[in-house]
Amino acid sequence: MNKFLRIQERAIYRWIRPLFDPVQFGLGVIRYLSFLRDLIAYPKLGGAEHIKLSDTFPCIYDKTQTTAFDAQYFYQDIWAFKKIQESKVENHVDVGSRVDFVGFLTAITRVTFIDIRPLKANLPNLNSKKGNILAMPYKNDSVRSLSCLHVAEHIGLGRYGDPLDPSGTIKACKELSRVLAVGGSLYFSVPIGTPRLCFNAHRIHSSKQILQYFGSLELANFSGIDDNGNFKKNIELSMLEGSSYACGLFHFVKHHKTA
Repeated sequence: MNKFLRIQERAIYRWIRPLFDPVQFGLGVIRYLSFLRDLIAYPKLGGAEHIKLSDTFPCIYDKTQTTAFDAQYFYQDIWAFKKIQESKVENHVDVGSRVDFVGFLTAITRVTFIDIRPLKANLPNLNSKKGNILAMPYKNDSVRSLSCLHVAEHIGLGRYGDPLDPSGTIKACKELSRVLAVGGSLYFSVPIGTPRLCFNAHRIHSSKQILQYFGSLELANFSGIDDNGNFKKNIELSMLEGSSYACGLFHFVKHHKTA
């Protein structure tokens, strides 16, 4: 009986949940009517499939004219992937980036993924280590290929279980600089625009601030995604200044050993 009730409770939750979207509530009611029409019409088509009410999953927001995507994550992952592929490195270290990106990288090189929350996935070419971006398990000047995408803006805000630290982003940049090898490349991204703190989600920095944080490295090139979701390749830093929430894509190279 308890199992039956749990099944029914989950079904009720799946039916109610779509209506609790405050942005699309009005649209949700209209889409629900469409869902109900389809639910009634489907059994009349004569298929062998039987619809159990407890197995219904109302997906009412997927009838869109175009495929939705997050422009910042979409373009940044492609940008970094192409650069790593073109470098032909045999080993790469990623710190906290999206796990889809990390997984795709394993198709072209050996990847070590560092995060305070280890990735428990079984993939050839993947080594996951529990680690802290503020104290990485590497010696000075030891990592030739390194990425950290849409991560440093969160450090020190407690969002992912890390300790509160107002200097979290600055310290993260310093640590990435420390472990990067001479001649090595760092592929780095953060939100760019008018500097502000959006506690406890993220920080937004100016491009100039990021250059200051990586003062020991040289900027090889800069790309980005503007406020309208447009990818801009090899642009001037000034092109994203004054943005609300753009994304800066920084390719840094190290020329001198850590002091």
